[in-house]
Amino acid sequence: MARRAEQAAVRLLAEAGEVAPPVNVERLAAHVGVVVSRSSFKDGDVSGMLIRRDGQSPVVGVNDVHSDHRQRFTIAHELGHFLLHPGREVVLDRPVRVNLRDKTSSMATDREEIEANSFAASLLMPADLIRSELQRLSAAVRLDPDRCTRRLAEIFDVSDSAMGFRLINLGLVS
Repeated sequence: MARRAEQAAVRLLAEAGEVAPPVNVERLAAHVGVVVSRSSFKDGDVSGMLIRRDGQSPVVGVNDVHSDHRQRFTIAHELGHFLLHPGREVVLDRPVRVNLRDKTSSMATDREEIEANSFAASLLMPADLIRSELQRLSAAVRLDPDRCTRRLAEIFDVSDSAMGFRLINLGLVS
């Protein structure tokens, strides 16, 4: 599951020519024909959603009251759903497929959410780029896990916690 997500993220990065951090997630969305729309959501727990309607460009809605880092992760997460999952059909005035990202989905308790989170991490923090940037850091920074995580998070424009999890998942820190 995580492997499929990572492969899809690597493929998208290569197709779009994203080769240096920070990854331009909005350019990647445009590359695959997805429109990104920011607005304040009435339910503050919802960070984003993916809406697919027949005959129209898919839309990733992003809650603009959330931090920039969370918005970037949300866009990447929803792109994961777009590329990997068909979504759930919701009937409004016509059938629409929706994927919502909220508190429950961010805990990643179902397969699709785990896979979308893995895709987002792989897209925003590609393993090869992390290893490359890690080698560029001074030895003093590399030897201090907190400084190392913080510096890489700045380079990749993600939260410290997201980078920390990614470094652990890649086996680069314990």
